[in-house]
Parts: sequence; structure tokens; C-alpha cells
Amino acid sequence: MFEQIKLDYGFDALEPYIDTETMAVHYGKHHAAYTANLNKLAEQAEKADESIEDLLTGLNEITDTDLRTGLRNNGGGYYNHNLYFKQITPGGSSEPAGSLASKINDSFGDFESLKNKLSSLAMNQFGSGWAWLSKASDGSLFISKTDNQDNPLSLHTGHIPIMCIDVWEHAYYLKYKNLRASYIEALWNVINWNIVGALYEG
Repeated sequence: MFEQIKLDYGFDALEPYIDTETMAVHYGKHHAAYTANLNKLAEQAEKADESIEDLLTGLNEITDTDLRTGLRNNGGGYYNHNLYFKQITPGGSSEPAGSLASKINDSFGDFESLKNKLSSLAMNQFGSGWAWLSKASDGSLFISKTDNQDNPLSLHTGHIPIMCIDVWEHAYYLKYKNLRASYIEALWNVINWNIVGALYEG
């Protein structure tokens, strides 16, 4: 059975960057619904005992088109939000360190360049979707964006997400309305780079 990531902070802990009401709805309603729907569909597909990573990378094995689409959407929503909520923390951590910082410098020039490029992808994602920082098996870093609840796993890129920006309107609209750029800028203040670094090393 798939379970939502357990938060070690309260819904109000990310103020003023992410507001209490958005956290309550985002985690308590949207993410909860993706999780519940995923569990129902995984049982139907006899995939309930698989890891979410194996399920998403193996979607093409599911011959029932509606079932495959449901698992792609709800499985992606589950996986994406687990990463999103895992990577944020009250106060954040200022910037990457160690091998992740070195690889960011090698790949993008410096941390500010990464922030600008990833923010631009998130800002220019048309409609609902995500922006990603991912790693390849050789440690290389890549940035990308995806529609809806797709991610680098479900798209079979071979890359493992280590950080993400949710640009579905439910992630920001209650506080920021149509000002997506303001939300993206604020989100950088609560990214826990210790977590992201651990995912890079993992």
C-alpha cells in the first residue's frame, strides 16, 4: 500500500513563503486524493506490491489503456508530491554543498545560474506541470519540465528526480493568484538542500 510522506512540520511552518491554507489543501486534499486513487488502481493492476519507481517505469506493461492512464496520472501525482513535500522545510537551507554543489557548478556554471534556468522552465511550463532537477546514473545533472503529473521516470528518460517545482495552480493560487513567478521565487527559500544533496548521493 502506498502512503503519503509524513510531514515533520506543521501546515503553518512554511509561512510566509507557502501559506497555511495552501499547505492544508495541497497535502490534505490533493496529495491525499492521488494516494487513495493510486492504491485503488494499483490493486486493479496487481501492482500494489511494487515500488512507485518500478510502477512508473513499467507503465507500458499495462495493456488496459484506461488503467495505464489512471496509474500514470495518480502514480505521478503521488510520486511527484512525495518529493515536493520531502524537499521543503521551514527556513530551508541556504544552498547546495559538497559533491552536489560541485556538480551544479560544473553543469550550470554556478548555483544562481541553476536557479535562473530551472525557474525559467517552471515559469514557462504552459498549464499544469513540473520543473525538475534530476541526475543520471553517471552523476550528471539535467533540468527539464513535464506536463500534468508526468516526471522523468514515467517518461523513461533514465534520470532520477532529486528536486522539483510544482506549478499546478493548486500549489500557489490561494496566496499568489496568477503570479506564478512570485511563488517560484518564494519556493527557493524553503528548499532543503541537505535533502536534495542526500538524494543526489543516494
